[in-house]
Amino acid sequence: MATSILIADDHPVLRSGLRVLLAADPDLEVVGEAGTGEETLRLAEELGPDVVLLDIGMPGGSGIETVRRLKEKLPALKVLFLTMHEEEGMLLEALSAGGDGYVIKRADQPEIIQAIRVVLRGDVYVHPAMTRALLGQSETTERPQEPVEPLTRREIDVLRLLARGNTNRQIAELLTLSVRTVESHRANLMGKLGLSSRVELVTYAEEHGLL
Repeated sequence: MATSILIADDHPVLRSGLRVLLAADPDLEVVGEAGTGEETLRLAEELGPDVVLLDIGMPGGSGIETVRRLKEKLPALKVLFLTMHEEEGMLLEALSAGGDGYVIKRADQPEIIQAIRVVLRGDVYVHPAMTRALLGQSETTERPQEPVEPLTRREIDVLRLLARGNTNRQIAELLTLSVRTVESHRANLMGKLGLSSRVELVTYAEEHGLL
């Protein structure tokens, strides 16, 4: 069954473009379009989409207010912000309000589709240019410290695949391991690196040339 998408943006031309872009993927289906916050809430309840692509600057209730109300009514719904804003404060506010991901409108088709798939499986997607902002870092921040204990070859493999967005089950299949073993490697490398989230893993992998 195709993943159902509700597009919420106050610009009709952008909505039309997104509909065409998403229609190119047979696993995705746009089931509705909304131009205001109130319309987004109404259609989300009526249509029951899997994912809402939501703009931040919406009339009739901003995207931030809208995501809060959506999560109150439909807590299992995935909300992916698609916005022109690249400010750290806006990113943090969007995720704190309940957003499952944050993509910049200049992103290309593969990234938008990848972001949809990432949030569907329960992970948070953040546009690569914004990962430092999520961690409160700037381009001048020092490189992450090396782990006290060196990572094993297998831990590096798991780190690389996690940073690329793979789930534990997918990594297990790719490396011919059990899911439990992958979980163990993941816990070990997080402990060695002093990290606590996938976003931090991505940043570490980028800094050390593992992507």
